[in-house]
Amino acid sequence: MQILIIHQNFPGQYKHLAPALVAQGHQVFSLTPKVEKRTVWKGVTLLPYRIKRSSSKDVHPWLSDLETKVIRAEACYRQALVLKDKGLEPDVILGHHGWGEPMFLKDVWPNAKMGLYCELYHLNSGETVNFDPEFSTPDLRGNVLRLRLRNLNNALHFDIGDAGISPTKFQAATFPEPFRNKISVIHDGIDTNTVKPNADAVLKISDDLSVTRDEEVITFINRNLEPYRGYHVFMRALPKLLKARPNAQVVLLGGDEVSYGSRPPSGKTWKQIYIDEVREQISDEDWARVHFMGRVPYDVFLAMMQVSRLHIYLTYPFVLSWSLLEAMSTEAAILASDTAPVLEAIKHDETGWLTDFFDADALVEKANALLEDKETRARLGKAARAFVLKTYDLKTQCLPTQLEWVSGLAKS
Repeated sequence: MQILIIHQNFPGQYKHLAPALVAQGHQVFSLTPKVEKRTVWKGVTLLPYRIKRSSSKDVHPWLSDLETKVIRAEACYRQALVLKDKGLEPDVILGHHGWGEPMFLKDVWPNAKMGLYCELYHLNSGETVNFDPEFSTPDLRGNVLRLRLRNLNNALHFDIGDAGISPTKFQAATFPEPFRNKISVIHDGIDTNTVKPNADAVLKISDDLSVTRDEEVITFINRNLEPYRGYHVFMRALPKLLKARPNAQVVLLGGDEVSYGSRPPSGKTWKQIYIDEVREQISDEDWARVHFMGRVPYDVFLAMMQVSRLHIYLTYPFVLSWSLLEAMSTEAAILASDTAPVLEAIKHDETGWLTDFFDADALVEKANALLEDKETRARLGKAARAFVLKTYDLKTQCLPTQLEWVSGLAKS
């Protein structure tokens, strides 16, 4: 069977699935702008496509998102015509349609089965729009309309998608019927053989400082440090947290850009804005125990999780971070926000503790209580890993189910 995978940042969510399909004997191709020329990765033939135009300067702002996706979709379509002329006839197309790329591929291969990676349908309910009053839009009605138009990309794919896959129940539930009924909830999977506890783990923070499980290490991770993932709440809790835990080392991972939410004022970063907000409340001695490590290689990230005595995870009602499940897989004790996507993984006082997203004082109080209670941390950590093994393990749970899903898609 020929399988074509579309992802603007391949392999992305297909990191494990694509090589597994190759191992089953399928011919697997990927159309992606991440390569300059035809090449092979883990048995997958990577085929480049080129984006030859940029977004318009004067397009209506509510349509700018759709325009960028149509530009990508057209680029994929043009290259797909070339590939079809050269003999490529995929039986199955798998695509993360969030960037619009698969939009016109059924026009090239009408008989191919299309399986969509359904990451999120943008909701305009009160739980999501203006979730954080600090960043609420003054044009609420206009924002609702903007989100409706942003969902045009989703809607345009519903007509061509034969089935969908979504990593969590929360994400799948954002999609409307009748397409919701076509979505299977199957997580991408956590490699628990790699992401596991390690009593000998060492995290090198700098040339002068390394920490192990013997130290009190508090960890916090965002892909980019920004309000969507609760960075502002964490930073506002930091002065009291440092005073309450005089021996703790606080380690933060995350870049300075924006992944999901609104952009900071021109010339500034969210990271620095909230450092500036709290810095005067923190002594130099305490500030020396706060470590911003930026973005790091995966082995460093893994060591960070393995030495963490308490991992704090905060998020808006949005896509659940892999890092939370990976922290759970290392038996880290978790303190997480009581927001909808988190509740699938964290059951209060079973696999972690929950706290109100906005309440920085409660965060400090609960963090302090957990750090004082070794037995509770150990119980929560072991239960968290057991839950990941049962629900999200790559090799025994998620990957076999994904492969069955692809097989069913091909036969549908």
